Amino acid sequence: MALFGTDGARGIANQELTVELAMRIGQAAAGILEPGSVVVMGRDTRISGPMLEAALTAGLTTEGVDVVMVGVIPTPALAYLIDNLQARAGVMISASHNPPEYNGIKLLDRGGRKWPTPLEERVEEGVRDPHRLRAVAPDQVGTVTHAEALAIDRYQEYLTAIFEGRMRPFRVVVDVAHGAAITTAPPILRALGLSVVVLNQDPDGSQINQQCGATHPNVVQEAVLAYQADIGLSFDGDADRLIAVDETGHIVDGDEILFILAKALQADGALTGDTVVATVMSNLGLERALSRHGIRLERTPVGDRWVAARMRDGEFMLGGEQSGHIILRQWAETGDGLLTALAVLAEMSRQNRPLSALVGEVERYPQVLKNVRLPRPITDWPREVPGLIEMVAAAQADLGEEGRVLIRPSGTEPLLRIMLEGRDASQIGQWADRMATVVNEALQSAKA
Repeated sequence: MALFGTDGARGIANQELTVELAMRIGQAAAGILEPGSVVVMGRDTRISGPMLEAALTAGLTTEGVDVVMVGVIPTPALAYLIDNLQARAGVMISASHNPPEYNGIKLLDRGGRKWPTPLEERVEEGVRDPHRLRAVAPDQVGTVTHAEALAIDRYQEYLTAIFEGRMRPFRVVVDVAHGAAITTAPPILRALGLSVVVLNQDPDGSQINQQCGATHPNVVQEAVLAYQADIGLSFDGDADRLIAVDETGHIVDGDEILFILAKALQADGALTGDTVVATVMSNLGLERALSRHGIRLERTPVGDRWVAARMRDGEFMLGGEQSGHIILRQWAETGDGLLTALAVLAEMSRQNRPLSALVGEVERYPQVLKNVRLPRPITDWPREVPGLIEMVAAAQADLGEEGRVLIRPSGTEPLLRIMLEGRDASQIGQWADRMATVVNEALQSAKA
């Protein structure tokens, strides 16, 4: 099984993602860098974070790499700080939106982007074959410095400089999901003159993402209505994704956010090629709404790394995922939930219109997503689940041009994801149930 998935190395802390494995990842990553290189390291609030932080630091420093600790910080803030602090690379310890028992390790380059697959494969080789690792002399061991306060200040200065003077004094409800956004989102929003109500702000790593945050936007939805707020902002554990809620309580996902920002960039003449990059999961309703404005939607496989890569290749300025990872290349090469929120707030301010008015054109097609838990990860579902590919073809023929079927293994969990989209919710629901049954029966047969 590959060590790195679509979003770094991830697993249950102290069982799958152990101290020994983290140290070896640190050593193997350092082996790709020159001795004396500087790496910035951050983490979210998970209780396993300090444990893995210590192991990674040991691995990096034993190979002669210097480590700058920035503590609890969002992944996009770390991505910005790598170049700002003149470092060579970054390491983020987080499992993003996953439950508290999970943790992960993301390796980032100087531009804040995830290391490309060939480099991750070299790290895997080093992990599996320790003889590849070097051992530096005692006087060449890497150093460790702390820059927690400086890091937060630099990131706040960066974002406030972009948006200062562009905000109306909105009332905002923010759910930081007991995660890393607590260090950045409330102070930055307040510094820009907004009135902020913060939910789930205790930095308790045992509660991160638990019935809160971007995967549970109903929490902000209720609070927006209760506080009569202008907008709700819901972040995940490491704050690289955003799900919003408008003033009426309507949940605004990544697709609708892409629509708002695409029109804003187009109005400024900054939407390169009149193109937005999204994944195969993005709703047909987004594609139809964009096309009415002469904007093309280009799709990639699921994962923000693939979105980011296509944006770089095509020099496109906007891309993202339905889940709320949005990349605004004018300011960043990676998804940033807070940057996205500020861009939406700035557009609301510029147009002097409520959020509901900005997303009204997007008619979302019904989608059904079923996750079938697997006893082991699979990569070739057409071969390993007999009968499913024929059922997919039959469903697609039934749905026609007004529907889609997507089957894919999860990149972060042992799940097979079944997604159907179409005009008729009942129709796609029935097909999804039938496909899930086929998968479960195939798995039971394989066990027998």
